[in-house]
Amino acid sequence: MRKLIMVMLPLVLAGCNNQPAQPEATETPTATPEPAALVSANGSPAGTYQVTAKDGTVTTTVLTPDGTYTDTDAKGVVTAQGTWAVVDGKTCFTPTTSGVEPMCYTESTTAADGSFTATPTTGDPVTVRPAPAATPTAAAT
Repeated sequence: MRKLIMVMLPLVLAGCNNQPAQPEATETPTATPEPAALVSANGSPAGTYQVTAKDGTVTTTVLTPDGTYTDTDAKGVVTAQGTWAVVDGKTCFTPTTSGVEPMCYTESTTAADGSFTATPTTGDPVTVRPAPAATPTAAAT
């Protein structure tokens, strides 16, 4: 009997150790939160804006939610591009275009039509308004 116990003991102990395998902990992928879309210092959203200078010159600025911008003249020629961000309560542009200087603007609150005045650190204020939506043209028949 003693021999039987000695032979059975290791088998019993081994049997106790063979518990079902615990499922491995798997990491649940966590969604990376989307960065908040940038807004200008006065809360205006990214988008396309018409900018009218004191002399009446109209240019277009496209502000993208990822913090890049493009300025074009009335003929559609790109005059500046780079990045934009709100710094110390001002909307600031850092161009990557050679010869164009960085500039920050203090903005008024927006009017009911979305327009506002942007006053640069140096120079004359400009009037900024959301660009009208492009209207599709009918195809020629």
